[in-house]
Amino acid sequence: MDFPKELLEEMKRLAREAARNSYCRYSRFPVGAAVLTETGGIFTGCNVENVSYGLTNCAERTAVFKAVSEGCREIRVVVVYTPTGRATLPCGACRQVIHEFGPNALVKCFCDTDHRVETTLDRLLPHAFASTRLPRLNGPR
Repeated sequence: MDFPKELLEEMKRLAREAARNSYCRYSRFPVGAAVLTETGGIFTGCNVENVSYGLTNCAERTAVFKAVSEGCREIRVVVVYTPTGRATLPCGACRQVIHEFGPNALVKCFCDTDHRVETTLDRLLPHAFASTRLPRLNGPR
């Protein structure tokens, strides 16, 4: 996928900025994300933790949900930032949510060193659970 360097730099800046808003009181692991939609819009998110860990929401899902709540239905690129020595990939739940709106999305992860990971969602989540697995809504019940 052709991806302009200036756009990547802007998304990285926004993801790093989003990480500063992270509510990571329990893990002390701030994460920021930026997603690029079909309209060219960029939506950011940070992780928001909860003392009941299962209710925690990751940065990637926050960014995707923000995009969807504004009417976007296609995620083209996901950029993830962590203040670590090695880039961190999206968790399984985030991969499934990204798949819903960007099964072929480009995923770029970066950190505070030169370590980078660039891949696609279909490589991160092969054989994903998809809407094609569900019976048709208007079919027999």
